[in-house]
This record gives sequence, structure tokens and C-alpha cells, in this order.
Amino acid sequence: MSSNGPQKSHATLRYTSMRASIFLGCLLVALLLGHFQVIPVSGDAGVIFLVLLAAVVSAPLSYVLLSRQRDEMSSQISTKVAGMRSRTAERIAAQNAEEDAVDDAARAAASGQQN
Repeated sequence: MSSNGPQKSHATLRYTSMRASIFLGCLLVALLLGHFQVIPVSGDAGVIFLVLLAAVVSAPLSYVLLSRQRDEMSSQISTKVAGMRSRTAERIAAQNAEEDAVDDAARAAASGQQN
């Protein structure tokens, strides 16, 4: 378990599943409205229209309803990226120090042979 606790450990998964749930709920409502002819639809094009309608309606709902989960997910991702950056910087510094030591040893050996 991470130090963030169980609430933030799977923020991306929780946000994605909640977003999909909102879309599926909107799709169900749109299909029911289409079935009872509240929204006039016919054929495959009508079903595609209902899916697009559900996507358009679910987007602003997700934006408003899932702002806290989106902030948690963003925080989790930025923490991971910062950790990756610091590990990369440490690894590069270690490689540079190693190369400098090899260069210094080569210079010392070259100056010892010339004298």
C-alpha cells in the first residue's frame, strides 16, 4: 500500500470507471427515450445518434461531477512523473561522475607516460 492511502492509490482507475459509468447511464437514458419514441430514431443511424448524444451529454456531467476525482488523479500522476524525473536526474549524474572518473584516470595515465 502506498503512503497516499487506499483513497488515492487507484485514482486513475476510479476516475475512469466513474466516467464510463456516467456515459453508460446517459446511454441507457438515451436508449430508453429512443425506445419510447420521446426521441425519434430509426435504424442503425438512430442508434449511432443516441450513442453520440450520450457522449455529448456525459462529457459536461463528468466535468462537473468528477472534479475531485480528476484532481486526485492529476496529483497522483504528477507525483509519479516527479519521481521518475528525480530518478532519471540521479542516474544521469551518476553516469556523468563515472565518465569524469574514467576521463581523469585516462589523463593521469597519459601525463604519467609523458614524464
